[in-house]
Amino acid sequence: MTGGNEQEETMQTQQTQLTPEELSKDDFFQRLARLSEEMVAKHGKDFSMGALVLAARWIAENRIGAEARAGTPS
Repeated sequence: MTGGNEQEETMQTQQTQLTPEELSKDDFFQRLARLSEEMVAKHGKDFSMGALVLAARWIAENRIGAEARAGTPS
């Protein structure tokens, strides 16, 4: 009875084909998940959550990127 499941999976794959942008975002989510897992394993949940929240805050405040680094002393 696996024949029906394979056909169903093929239909779902065709219906959910991702755009290049969606594939790129998915790749970033996978990379972020791996990094998060590594951070938790080495430094625990509190550090990892704090670091990710801080990164989100920096993004919201436009403090990440070449422009932000150019305005800060080395």
